[in-house]
Amino acid sequence: MPVDLLDFDLPTLVAHVEGLGEKRFRAVQLFRWIHQKGASDFAQMSDLAKSLRDKLAGTAEVRPLPLLSEHVSADGTVKWLFDVGAGDAVETVFIPETDRGTLCVSSQAGCAVGCRFCSTGHQGFSRNLRTGEILAQLWFAEHRLRARLGLQAGQRAIDNVVMMGMGEPLQNYAALVPALRVMLDDHGYGLSRRRVTVSTSGVVPMIDRLREDCPVALAVSLHAPDDALRDSLVPLNRKYPIAELLEACRRYLDAAPRDFITFEYCMLDGVNDTPAQAQDLVRCVASVPCKLNLIPFNPFPASGLRRSPKERVTAFARVLLDAGIVTTVRKTRGDDIDAACGQLAGEVQDRTRVRERLAQRHEVIPIVPAPAAGVLR
Repeated sequence: MPVDLLDFDLPTLVAHVEGLGEKRFRAVQLFRWIHQKGASDFAQMSDLAKSLRDKLAGTAEVRPLPLLSEHVSADGTVKWLFDVGAGDAVETVFIPETDRGTLCVSSQAGCAVGCRFCSTGHQGFSRNLRTGEILAQLWFAEHRLRARLGLQAGQRAIDNVVMMGMGEPLQNYAALVPALRVMLDDHGYGLSRRRVTVSTSGVVPMIDRLREDCPVALAVSLHAPDDALRDSLVPLNRKYPIAELLEACRRYLDAAPRDFITFEYCMLDGVNDTPAQAQDLVRCVASVPCKLNLIPFNPFPASGLRRSPKERVTAFARVLLDAGIVTTVRKTRGDDIDAACGQLAGEVQDRTRVRERLAQRHEVIPIVPAPAAGVLR
């Protein structure tokens, strides 16, 4: 089977091309044709030596992911469903804003972490995506959007990439890092480290490795101010509790392109949204320069959870702001096409029997009384 050139970052593509008896600069030309110009037909690569084109023909390809569907939200958000074979499909979401375009990319078919509030986790886990399958999402979206928007050469449709789609990126580390390097490479997509974000539920050893290998912006799914509650919301916390996670975040800041960590906090009605829990959260993150991103929960039937009322989110945010923590409330985008945070499910041939395990596990999430609506102090 021909090799997929989307699997290669620039150093490995150079090695491949040199192995064919060609010079390094030919690999750079090829890399630019693929990622900057979106070419997949070697015959189109006009300044590439014919000798190299002939060697690539039949032995290599740029392998796009088959597109199964495209849905466009009323707010302009676009969701694509891609076939990754063997009955699995993954979702990719583009979020347009006035000053930037953000692409949310998947790293796995499904997810093995099983966070209570995430639709992907309830689908179970099938497999890791290859580097080429991660990059194929960006490759397709960037060049499709450029054509649709009528952008000129050198104009970029996607300014930010967030590894916040299906899957836990740091559990697919070997494929993730080469994909990040292509996104950052000036001969590839030329994105700033500040504009590429890896979101993790807290795989502590891999946070440390990412700091050494390819430090980009880091977002951590926190969702609770204490271990007892986080154990029930984010099962990975039982292996890497909050204290260990925060230590890893402090270490990461030594190499991070930003001087803060983003903590994601999904607002769950009657579960983690009281003013007292906000005060606990202030104390919890006090030692880590951070930004708190409060996320309205996007309900799905299997979760058994509800979205916190707007006034309770406002009261929670006020506590954090009064403590001097930069706090934002994420605007829900694309929920009419199930493209909002926590809604990506795709199609997964579950190899972890997660539905069976969830049905058998009668785990109780601690419930605390909700505060009176509309009261701000």
